[in-house]
Amino acid sequence: MSYPSHSTRSTRKTKAAAAVVASTAMLAAGLGYIATANAEPAGCTASSLSNALGTVASQTGSWLSGHPAAEAVVNTANEGEIRNYFATHQPEWAELQGIASPLRNLRQSCPQQVSPADVARLYDAMAS
Repeated sequence: MSYPSHSTRSTRKTKAAAAVVASTAMLAAGLGYIATANAEPAGCTASSLSNALGTVASQTGSWLSGHPAAEAVVNTANEGEIRNYFATHQPEWAELQGIASPLRNLRQSCPQQVSPADVARLYDAMAS
């Protein structure tokens, strides 16, 4: 793997942000689907979902910063390599599962579902 030069600092920041989003999406996908704003139980709102995603993304970013080998694999954006890495590093996967608990809690308490891809489309539209 080649690393970008210092002149591509913004590219590295973009890749790092993408890695955090990808990690969060993988965690959410691993949990199944997450709740939508149309759900009836308390906390099943767009704001609750956004807060949970924000918490998980922030904590995942910090976790990846402290685990450079895992971050290097996530930066490949190759789902097979990412799955293989975490299959062989179960304690790290367990830590990430703990970080993802706000998403898991929403999934378990909210009957209506939206896919992580739906949330990613919202963020893409917001960034345009």
